[in-house]
Amino acid sequence: MQEKTRAKRKPVIKIAATDHAKLVSFAEAMESRNPEMAEELMLELDRAKVVADGSISADVVQMGSTVTYKPDTGEVRTVTLVFPGDADIAQAKISILTPIGTALIGLATGQAIQWTARDGRSHELEIIEVRQPAAAGA
Repeated sequence: MQEKTRAKRKPVIKIAATDHAKLVSFAEAMESRNPEMAEELMLELDRAKVVADGSISADVVQMGSTVTYKPDTGEVRTVTLVFPGDADIAQAKISILTPIGTALIGLATGQAIQWTARDGRSHELEIIEVRQPAAAGA
């Protein structure tokens, strides 16, 4: 019984202060249009450890990060986490307002999380690699 409880506990996540503030504002703005996903995002943001922008590790999923993960289906995938207006599945850019996008935010390389798809089925994924976008002018 303890193993099941332990497996369902969500991992510690870290979010940079600027991303956290933007995402809270975004979730609040989305509440009337997409209440379920706005609530799910707020739950993740509420449990996140908010850290100073410059002190977040490069292996932590942030907005704009390119993430390679292994879902429980076995096929390794690489996506970039973006705001809905920038989402483009053909370019592997997924929205923070998708169940998997919300699950990814704040995770670090090696962490795993259980998440629920839109069809209600529970899945698990593990972070294999996180790459941050190149700095402007770099």
